[in-house]
Amino acid sequence: MSLNLTLTATGALDLSWKGLTHLPDLRSLRHTLRELWLDGNQLTELPAWLGELSALEVLHVESNALTSLPDSLSDLTALKTLRLYHNQLSDLPPNAQRLTQLTDLSLGHNRFTTVPRAIWQFTRLKSLNLAENQLALIPEDLAALTELEMLDLAHNALLALPRALSRLSKLSHALYVGDNRLERLHADMFEQLSQLRYFNASDNRLTSLPDSIGQLTAVQELRITNNLLSALPDLSSLTNLRELHLSKNRLTHLPDSIGKLMGLRELHLTDNALTGLPDSIGQLPRLLKLDLRNNVLQSLPDALGALPELRHLDLRANRLRELPASLIKLPRLEKLDLRWLKLWGLPAEWNRLEARGCQVIC
Repeated sequence: MSLNLTLTATGALDLSWKGLTHLPDLRSLRHTLRELWLDGNQLTELPAWLGELSALEVLHVESNALTSLPDSLSDLTALKTLRLYHNQLSDLPPNAQRLTQLTDLSLGHNRFTTVPRAIWQFTRLKSLNLAENQLALIPEDLAALTELEMLDLAHNALLALPRALSRLSKLSHALYVGDNRLERLHADMFEQLSQLRYFNASDNRLTSLPDSIGQLTAVQELRITNNLLSALPDLSSLTNLRELHLSKNRLTHLPDSIGKLMGLRELHLTDNALTGLPDSIGQLPRLLKLDLRNNVLQSLPDALGALPELRHLDLRANRLRELPASLIKLPRLEKLDLRWLKLWGLPAEWNRLEARGCQVIC
């Protein structure tokens, strides 16, 4: 195969998805090559001369078959981005701590059983991906990464999170801890994470949430599906929250504070044990989607009809025998799902919904 080794104006060379089993000699580009993209090839190793590419700032070798990295990788001291997602790595080179300019490191979907110690020297890191490995422990050394804005620890075997996590005050983009074995989050976990916009702790074994979750005043999306929650703490301070995902838990009721979430657009409560809803749910001026599928609701509050922006309402598989007439007044309702309900019948005036273009599924 003939490869085009011409650099872009910014010094980038993209050799992704070329079927490469070895890397062509690039040493003639040692002073000009700044970005090297090798994703989606069949590389099992990188050459020792890699460390001679002294100008390299970005290196992508995702979705290959690397089992180890050359010691010379540590000579790439200008490197800022190193992405090695989806390989077969279990360690970093011995002198990897020399890569102190790194701001973006992705080691997800590899075979790490412990976090390489060199990572704690990368104090400029803004993004760290350790997802989809075999990690059972994250050391308290995490506290050294004070510049982190995104941290992905999902799909590991973590039983607990380090207390150091609560000190990462610049964590703003996202925190992923889903699909682990977490049974609790420590009480002060969120106290300094007031800039965090996305938090995902789905697919764990959490039985409760700490009150400190109220400190996530910037959070826009909260995903805690498929856990063991039976109740929620006060959520009234989460006024920037747009999506709240709590499906597949054991919730029997919602707190009145749910009505304080003025920015909420989606509320997902599928597969819980809800027996009723608080009247405050009618105080959500921006709510577009409400999913109450597969609960044990026997009645709905009239206040549900006071949601001015509601588009989708899913009531499937509950114990409802009748619906509040106030639902007819929902001005923007586009879809009402009533399947698997044993309703006594809908009065003729319900035809108004369909006349307005609402899809009523029975």
